[in-house]
Amino acid sequence: MFIQTEDTPNPATMKFMPGCDVLGARPPVDFANPAAAKKSPLAQALFAIDGVKSVFLGRDFITVTRVESTDWPSMKPALLAAIMEHFTSGKPAFIADESEETAREDDDVIVRQICELLDQRIRPAVAQDGGDITFENYEDGIVYLKLKGACAGCPSATATLKAGVENILKYFIPEVREVRQAR
Repeated sequence: MFIQTEDTPNPATMKFMPGCDVLGARPPVDFANPAAAKKSPLAQALFAIDGVKSVFLGRDFITVTRVESTDWPSMKPALLAAIMEHFTSGKPAFIADESEETAREDDDVIVRQICELLDQRIRPAVAQDGGDITFENYEDGIVYLKLKGACAGCPSATATLKAGVENILKYFIPEVREVRQAR
């Protein structure tokens, strides 16, 4: 197994591409701490490595964010070994819960349009940088989105939301007046 790595716009986050599905068609998952990773054997293995701050699992990639006091040259070999060991073990990256809800049928037309644009035009571009962007809320013309993975805490996150995402949503959905980062 050959695992490629890639720097991201966020210097504290590195993208790992194992050359196989990580989550496949399942939506990406963000783990902010070890306690949140109980449904992911892969995330648990990565959190066991000293210096891991958060883990993000995408369709075919993994991003790891490190704490400031560590550096990539000291962490990278252990991370690569943990990823390789996980995928050769045959364990799933994430154990899905049957109660997890995907799209709600009662979402209004504008919310469905926002989610469709996010899924088709925006999320694939954000995933190239090792992150994700998810819909949180729409209220009075304001769209609240959450940045995850390499995009969370990235120095260019505000520019991504305002210059990129906001312009696309406003162009296709006239009711959208502004995009804000959800807290």
